[in-house]
Amino acid sequence: MSSSRTIQVLHTPDHLFAAAAEEFVRVGKDAISAHRRFTVALSGGSTPRGLYAFLAKQHKKFPWDQTFLFFGDERHVPADHDESNYRMVNETLLKKIRIPAGNVHRVKAENRDAHAAAAEYEEDLRRFFELKNDDFPSFDLILLGMGPDGHTASLFPDSQALKEQSRLVVANWVEKVKAYRITLTLPVLNHAAEVAFLVAGDDKADMIEQVLEASATPPFPAQRVRPTEGRLLWLLDEAAAARLTC
Repeated sequence: MSSSRTIQVLHTPDHLFAAAAEEFVRVGKDAISAHRRFTVALSGGSTPRGLYAFLAKQHKKFPWDQTFLFFGDERHVPADHDESNYRMVNETLLKKIRIPAGNVHRVKAENRDAHAAAAEYEEDLRRFFELKNDDFPSFDLILLGMGPDGHTASLFPDSQALKEQSRLVVANWVEKVKAYRITLTLPVLNHAAEVAFLVAGDDKADMIEQVLEASATPPFPAQRVRPTEGRLLWLLDEAAAARLTC
């Protein structure tokens, strides 16, 4: 199966959250039917937060016991820190559903050494997916956001992590925030069965136009996410899609 791209524009952020939840449930039920488990890499950010709150409210009866949650990236902070992606997901989703603790695979970013935390998370992925040396995991679904600069996960423009071709997880120094971010690498993103971008807000409109309708040299990080054997879905609200011509 070759990669395909679908762009769906929803009227408001709330409509986007509902559409994303519908896709999450559809992909999850198909995965569980096919191989008895659903593997997802979650994103941080305000738009995914809306999805998690919607799932917690509307889909409590989803088969969470057969769902395994990972994180596409994490800040180099403790799990209870205000900036922690895990803390956000825990407060908006995990505390409100019945999911076994062992099904949630967080990045242990409280490790003082960001590179050690990345290596530990890579080992967790390798164990869970039973990978051989050169294999990459194939997530059923990876959720991503996008920043106004075109970054996704913690793959920022001009950062070293964009060059990584063999490791699954790296500690990426992000100059603009003067900090390390722990992130899945592009080969992992591009081995997923489906990647779904969730993007809302007029502050993203310029970059959405550039990413989806233009070519950049070098490409923006979000443009480099093209699953080799999977589906690429963009869910946008009207504000984010305002500059698109089609």
